Amino acid sequence: MWDWFASHGAVTQALAGTLFTWFMTAVGASLVFFTRTVNERFMDAMLGFAGGVMIAASYWSLLAPALEMGEEGPLPAWIPAATGFMLGGVFLWLVNRFLPHEHPNAPVTAGTRTGPLMNRRSTLLVLAITLHNIPEGLAVGVAFGAVAADLSGASLSGALALALGIGIQNFPEGTAVAMPLRREGMSRRRSFFYGQLSGMFEPIAAVVGAAAVLFIEPLLPYALSFAAGAMIFVVAEEVIPSSQEHGHKSMASMSLMAGFAVMMILDVALG
Repeated sequence: MWDWFASHGAVTQALAGTLFTWFMTAVGASLVFFTRTVNERFMDAMLGFAGGVMIAASYWSLLAPALEMGEEGPLPAWIPAATGFMLGGVFLWLVNRFLPHEHPNAPVTAGTRTGPLMNRRSTLLVLAITLHNIPEGLAVGVAFGAVAADLSGASLSGALALALGIGIQNFPEGTAVAMPLRREGMSRRRSFFYGQLSGMFEPIAAVVGAAAVLFIEPLLPYALSFAAGAMIFVVAEEVIPSSQEHGHKSMASMSLMAGFAVMMILDVALG
């Protein structure tokens, strides 16, 4: 597998990496074929784990390389990293503010289980997770693009570790979309379809990110830190609150620590 990745270009590598993350989203969504409900403690633990993975990936796979690359530029290294990081968070904040969407764990109100309201909820749920997956796909694409550009701080093993880590945390995201829809009366096939659909946009974002890096190398530190800021915003705004709203705060927090540790080990050991 390593030889295959090493022998292909950044766009192909990014596409392959995010096809894996899409597959993991589909695996999470496929649980609807085997059960109607998932234990709340398990889901909260998985969401906490996902948050830890995203936080660690934001630093080791994105911010740290951005800072290292920034040292080669005319500005102090922290300026591109801090600027891109804040822009990523502001961008996601604006998207959340002006684009209607619904949180995966939002309570179901009377009358939303069938008909047009149910279809609207399905659309909003998928949109919510899709908004999260776009910066994740962009991050993978930019990471592979940085390797192709032969920039310091970037490595193929690090980009692969990032794709692997995001794939791991996509599992509970797929479940978080599909399971509520199944509980509300949607068929297993439709619930699975909507669950995996949210991961479909990661390969698209990854290809765009990888291709863009090859043309705008000077902006790479900004792009890496932008993706990091967007992911941290998602963790703070959605993932951590969702993992704790059922009262399992300690378990969710320890799972976040475990996810952070796993992603840190993957990135440092492979990178």
